[in-house]
Amino acid sequence: MAHSYLVFDFGTDEETAQQARHKVEAWKQGFRLGNKMLLKFERAEPGDEGGNEAGDEAKTPAKKKAAAKSDKGESGGNIRVLVRLDFSDHEKLSQQRWLDRIPTEPPFKSVDCDIIRQPDAEFEKTDELFESLD
Repeated sequence: MAHSYLVFDFGTDEETAQQARHKVEAWKQGFRLGNKMLLKFERAEPGDEGGNEAGDEAKTPAKKKAAAKSDKGESGGNIRVLVRLDFSDHEKLSQQRWLDRIPTEPPFKSVDCDIIRQPDAEFEKTDELFESLD
């Protein structure tokens, strides 16, 4: 199965990122997508420029969540939302429709979007990043 990633950079706008999460959850329920569409957040600390990977690996998931909650009311770090579409080979049309639709929907259309497919050079890096997030 080939999967694709959509990477959205919400900057410091936590509210819009949460709206995007709710939208994806509604699609998963409404269209019965199950694990065909997964969403994960990547949060960078305000002091981290370019995402210090060694510092991110040293933090536990509980510390990341606590930091995200404490930054919710303040101007926090950079928030990126990664959406993975994981359709089987015979569902290529459905996958293409979702790749076309998601960036045009209200919470997503106001931010920059990168679509990363399997043959792209940064696919491996994005795949590892997605798997490391919780």
